[in-house]
Amino acid sequence: MTSFDDRENAFEAKFAHDSELQFKAEARRNKIVAHWAGGLLGKTGDDLDAYTREVIKSDMEESGAEDVVRKLTADLTGHATEADIRQQLDAAMAQAKQQLAQG
Repeated sequence: MTSFDDRENAFEAKFAHDSELQFKAEARRNKIVAHWAGGLLGKTGDDLDAYTREVIKSDMEESGAEDVVRKLTADLTGHATEADIRQQLDAAMAQAKQQLAQG
């Protein structure tokens, strides 16, 4: 192998690793935000677990967080604004990345 091939393989491996970490962080972020939103809605136990799955599933509709924002905005009418939701998403992403970094 040439050094170019080695660099290409290293770049591809790093890209795959970074993509996997981003996916895990987004999934964890969605779980954290779902628990926050579920708390605002008074959900506990099995209802909270089901709601968390709904929020996580809503993120599969399109790339990015807009699908989650739409779901939470509709669900949290009268409980939180879109700005509140976006702020919680940002805070949850930071928390998720910190948790992943800690192992």
